[in-house]
Amino acid sequence: MNDFDPLNNLFPKPREEIIKMQYYSAPLENRRNLLRLDFNENTVGPSPKVLEALQAIKLDEISIYPEYNLLKKFLCDKYLDSRKFYNNEIGIFNGADAAINAIFNCFGEKDQIFLTTNPTFGYYSPCSELRGMKKITCTYIGENFQFPIEEFSEKIIKYTPKLIFICNPNNPTGTVLSAQEIINLAKIKKDSLIIVDELYEKFNGDSLLESIDFEKNKNILIIQSLSKTAGLAGLRIGFTFGNKNLIQYINKVTGPYDVNSFAITAALAALEDKSYIDNYVLEVKKARGWILNKFKSTNIRNHFSGGNYFLIWPKKDPKTLIQQMREKGILIRSMENKKDIGKSIRVSIGTKEQMIFFWENYKVLDLIN
Repeated sequence: MNDFDPLNNLFPKPREEIIKMQYYSAPLENRRNLLRLDFNENTVGPSPKVLEALQAIKLDEISIYPEYNLLKKFLCDKYLDSRKFYNNEIGIFNGADAAINAIFNCFGEKDQIFLTTNPTFGYYSPCSELRGMKKITCTYIGENFQFPIEEFSEKIIKYTPKLIFICNPNNPTGTVLSAQEIINLAKIKKDSLIIVDELYEKFNGDSLLESIDFEKNKNILIIQSLSKTAGLAGLRIGFTFGNKNLIQYINKVTGPYDVNSFAITAALAALEDKSYIDNYVLEVKKARGWILNKFKSTNIRNHFSGGNYFLIWPKKDPKTLIQQMREKGILIRSMENKKDIGKSIRVSIGTKEQMIFFWENYKVLDLIN
């Protein structure tokens, strides 16, 4: 709906795409000092080495523009145990959101096709609308939200989409597509760019990044970040991995100093303490098994899969439950605007201790009452 009123606005009219687009807004205020099970963040904070590194920054270093070579070198040589990368296969961004926006800036064209699944991460759509793209979606299949591989393949053949986004594991359904299945999709139309959003892959495994050859698979781009595992959501740091020519083009539409020095310092410190990240991921996986068993003993519909989150369909009104849980110091998130899961709540998974706290409050509010 075009609600722009030129009589009451003295500034120039925005582009038509801006006026029509849906605003992506996340309720991220007033969340301090609460158990944050609403945005799939790391629930315990980063490695203590991150704080040490930040505290060691000298005053005169803050006045210098950020430098990226040390982080780039670490990502090339040590990001994965199983392989190395070339410097020009990596992009560094102010969080995964900035990477997504840059990809659309680089490749999104008016009236071109953007293909993704539904429901999925909400930021893809406004980015496509901003560029005037035509969005096509495929719905997940059944109560277990299986990936619609046949329909997805058919739409790639029929429409030759310019951009294809696959959140893997998908947020919010947790649906997982294997690395080989993604490569097979990329082979269907080599002039379609497939972006694999792997922000939650460590909670599942089978990352495409472990094995992909970017010279052979030139139309695949992978996004990862340090928000969900390493606890750096507040500092915003994300990466893209892909063919050197893809990365070069995307770098053209990003600012020269988009990522600040504090984020770079924190990222290095976090990545150098790999055992801390691994232990947190392991703790979340154990907690996921524990809370899953608790829900198995109820008649509450639930869905657990590949991410550090799950879905529940509570007995009482979701808004009421969310408010009551907040009063107990626990944040959980309504999925009311998500296709096919509008009556559900998404709950992030933290440590076992945190999930015990969640369960003890949830069962009183929704199971006993």
